[in-house]
Amino acid sequence: MERARIKRLGNRCIIAFAAIGLFYSCKPEPKEVISEEIAIVEPEETIEFGFNLDDYIVKRDTIQKGDSFGEILQRNSISFSHIFQIAEKTKDTFDIRKLQVGKPYTLLCTKGDSLQKPNCFIYQPNKEEYVVINFQDSIHAYTSRKPIKYVEKEVAGVITSNISEALSDQGVSVRLAYKLADEIYPWTIDFRRLQKGDAFKVIYTDKYIDDSIYAGIAEVKAAYFEHNKEPFYAFEFETDSVTGVSDYFNEEAKNLRRAFLQAPVQFSRISSRYNLKRRIAYYGNKLRPHRGTDFAAAIGTPILATANGTVIESTRRGGNGKFVKIRHNATYETQYLHMKAQKVKKGQFVKQGDVIGWIGMTGNTGGPHVCYRFWKNGKEVDPFKQKLPEAEPISDSLKVKYLEFIKPLKVQLDNIQYKIPEIEEKLEEVFDNTNAITQVNN
Repeated sequence: MERARIKRLGNRCIIAFAAIGLFYSCKPEPKEVISEEIAIVEPEETIEFGFNLDDYIVKRDTIQKGDSFGEILQRNSISFSHIFQIAEKTKDTFDIRKLQVGKPYTLLCTKGDSLQKPNCFIYQPNKEEYVVINFQDSIHAYTSRKPIKYVEKEVAGVITSNISEALSDQGVSVRLAYKLADEIYPWTIDFRRLQKGDAFKVIYTDKYIDDSIYAGIAEVKAAYFEHNKEPFYAFEFETDSVTGVSDYFNEEAKNLRRAFLQAPVQFSRISSRYNLKRRIAYYGNKLRPHRGTDFAAAIGTPILATANGTVIESTRRGGNGKFVKIRHNATYETQYLHMKAQKVKKGQFVKQGDVIGWIGMTGNTGGPHVCYRFWKNGKEVDPFKQKLPEAEPISDSLKVKYLEFIKPLKVQLDNIQYKIPEIEEKLEEVFDNTNAITQVNN
């Protein structure tokens, strides 16, 4: 009995000591007082157009139909005599009559002025430039530009449907597709006939205004295109430092440019080819040779001159409808039929890629297209079967410099990895399935 009583007493002591320990362990520890220094952050100044906008009442608007410089200032309590003075003193710097509807302008007005009279008129003819007409103290005007930043970027991909989709899937401006198709490879690659599996790599620069406003693609420094398993390199190189003229050349310093564009319409399709043995059921299957190549496109699509030359005809005649004919040299002439309207006149000189008219349906035509006709030595021929002259090659004096210039760009291009959506999606699917199996097994 005594032994059992002692055991019960021992158990009670253990419980009591445990309770005391728990009490002291739960007792809150004294808090350490930490003194902190409070940093006072001053608000950043709002600087634009070279002014601290926080010092003014800022009014922003766009030029409306019927607006003029004088009417805008009159609406804002500036007297007619003062407006006349401003216009006279700034006319050599900026013609106030050139304000365009839809363009933005800003008025900087004095704070504390009940009438909120402006001291400065700022006009933006485009995203980069702005014109300041300041009449706060003395009247003066000047033109300036917003800060521009260029950011080099890389993109690569594999064609599954078309180049535009391959770029837009990666968040790249479709404008890059037009640069590749119309400015770099129009003489060597037919972008209307890209194949599934064709691949590309591009080094380009994006343009930003004020560090944040995207202003499009500035330039393409280098490109690589694999079409039908054939590689096409392109490197931009300045061939004339005085005029700033640059062109694209391949890895062997050969000019990518040709004397003629492959097509007079961008991203169109050939609806009918040059065919001297053509027979049409509508005409009783009689032989009706087609001496041109038809490029189908929507009405109003621009038609481009395929090479430099002089317009020798810009008129309308019979089944040809409205057309333009260009003499390029003693050997070659081109003609563009069925236009909606012509943009050029007889005797006018045009450059390769200039818009000379728009797709239409004038003359004998069953749908909107341009019939592109090509003459060689006075005879109509198929342009796609001609060995057309190349553009002027890079000079021997610049060739060594060019080959050294492209070395690092070529290495950079070759090291860019392709982004292949289908493979990436399959890999993600495999990883997801593997994770799911692992979770089930666990």
